[in-house]
Amino acid sequence: MARNKYPEVTVEKILEVSQRLFMEKGYDDTTIQDIVNELGGLTKGAIYHHFKSKEEIMDALGEKMFFDNNPFTIVKQRKELNGLQKMREVIKINHADVDRAEISKHSLPVLKNPRILAGMIDTDRRLIAPLWLALIEEGQRDGSIHTHYAKELSELLPLLTNLWLAPSVYPASAVEIMNKFLCICTMLEAMGVPLIDDEIKELADHYFKEIVAAE
Repeated sequence: MARNKYPEVTVEKILEVSQRLFMEKGYDDTTIQDIVNELGGLTKGAIYHHFKSKEEIMDALGEKMFFDNNPFTIVKQRKELNGLQKMREVIKINHADVDRAEISKHSLPVLKNPRILAGMIDTDRRLIAPLWLALIEEGQRDGSIHTHYAKELSELLPLLTNLWLAPSVYPASAVEIMNKFLCICTMLEAMGVPLIDDEIKELADHYFKEIVAAE
């Protein structure tokens, strides 16, 4: 009765248990039955009422973790930073969230599911691109960014970083991914958004080596 009356509580519990199991056992080694066993009386039917698959659970978990600690919201309060600095800080805050970074690594194989991939692209278009656009436009106003392609780049950023750099979508070695990342850096700089500094390059290099090793 409780899960029917308060479906959001059930969803929250499923995601909480799934996050813990994915972190402890790994995504591939966690089964739906493992999740059921930790849910204190809920059944597989309760899970499938909200999520059609384990892939959907992972997708929802990644989105929840992002918006629970939204780096765009955090940098919005940083009045001492200009638009370009805020964009850089978004990347660094996102990387510093250890749990989310770990879940992101586990979620890469999920992108092989066309439905999940399409959902992620839609989320990037509707929710993430406008957040990048707001910072690019802020940078245009304060003089830290000089580009004629604010909207285009806001859409391109998540598309390139979430898809083109994902080895489960475009198979590549760590060196090849880093080369693609440097290509993105060059494109952004040429279009007036010198986003990637040396610190971000180091973070990216370390992350790419980790995700390829985890494949």
